[in-house]
Amino acid sequence: MNANRLGLLFLFFSFLLQVPFHAQAQKKTARTTKQPVKSKAQLEREKAANLRRIKEANRILQQTAQKKQASLGQLNVIKEKITVQKGVINNISTEITFLDKDLQTTEEKVMETQTDLERLKREYSRMIYAASKTANSYNKLMFLFASESFNQMMRRMRYLRQYTEARKKQAAAIEQTQQNLNQQLTTLTTQKQQKKSLLNVQLSENKNLLGMHDQQDQVIQQLSLQEQSLKQELEQRQQAVRQLDNLIANLVREEIARAARAAERAAAAKAAREAAAAAREGKSAPAPVAKKTATSSNRVTLTPEGEVISSNFAGNKGRFAWPVERGFISQRFGRQAHPVLKNVVVENRGIDIQTGSNERVRAIFSGIVRAVQTIPGMGNIVMVQHGEYFTVYAKLRTVNVTEGQEINIKDTIGTVSTDADGTSELQFQIWKNQSNLNPEGWLLRK
Repeated sequence: MNANRLGLLFLFFSFLLQVPFHAQAQKKTARTTKQPVKSKAQLEREKAANLRRIKEANRILQQTAQKKQASLGQLNVIKEKITVQKGVINNISTEITFLDKDLQTTEEKVMETQTDLERLKREYSRMIYAASKTANSYNKLMFLFASESFNQMMRRMRYLRQYTEARKKQAAAIEQTQQNLNQQLTTLTTQKQQKKSLLNVQLSENKNLLGMHDQQDQVIQQLSLQEQSLKQELEQRQQAVRQLDNLIANLVREEIARAARAAERAAAAKAAREAAAAAREGKSAPAPVAKKTATSSNRVTLTPEGEVISSNFAGNKGRFAWPVERGFISQRFGRQAHPVLKNVVVENRGIDIQTGSNERVRAIFSGIVRAVQTIPGMGNIVMVQHGEYFTVYAKLRTVNVTEGQEINIKDTIGTVSTDADGTSELQFQIWKNQSNLNPEGWLLRK
């Protein structure tokens, strides 16, 4: 082999040694795909919440379904199940969307890895071909002895060693890339199976939703045949609501007046003490400050302790635990269309929470029980004061507290009553002085 040929081989070896054989492959392997971790975690939480709500609704529906005649309670439960079922289907659709993105990413990675693998194999083939030109010891020795100086010979020896190591690294890179490809193909197969399974689940849940809509239509049709009794029931309810409204308004006014009188007495006692102290010191007593009468104020006059309680109550808006552990909102706050009677609007001062029979009713915050009374159609009623805020719990079967009693958060107030149709429902209201508020915005979201 002449010196020119050896020189060309030397340059070829040097070129191969400069090629980053597996750098790109390593880069592709090390690259991670940003996953919407929080969104998927949120999906899992929503899925668990939906399963819990469906379980609760089924338990409540089983109770109301024991009665042969259709009822508004049954209709409310079916509507709740439909709402939750739509959430389940939306949850699955979002999961499929995420999985489609994962599938696309995995397919792209598979194509890139396959391209890298082919490139590495081509480079390795060129290296093997080049190595075959100097496969015997004679050619290697000729390559070394053709050096023009001792330093050049040492560099050539180093290049030969590096070239041997490069071939080993290239082979290792090919093997690692092949393993990565196999793993990606396995992941791709798993993701496709997951998507197929989710699509089957989605199809099944859509069928369940259609069945729920059919069940809802049947109950509405049965209830439509009871129009006269529904109107009578509505009239009785509205009469009970009016009595409850008047009761609450009177109780709030009484508390406003009582607090104002107490504040006036405290102010008078303070003025008397100041006058007595001034007389002892030979000073003139301070002029009395005019106070508003009890009837001129439309809000509770708060003591320092009452101001703290009011502030804490307001600061917990949106974080209060529900007054019952299980259940759903069967009728929302404000004006709502009647679920069966056409052109009939029902106004609700609070929210109705449908739950199971004998469900325990809990105080949502610490306070003082201001009233325990009974109204036909509303059962037992408990009113609790929290500074200038009041919570009202109606439709109670039993009551565990007395007027003037101080209670703490989650203390048992009583149990929910169940009507003749098998519907167990709590009426819950929140007032700030003489204005009633939407309780739904104050409770934790389920």
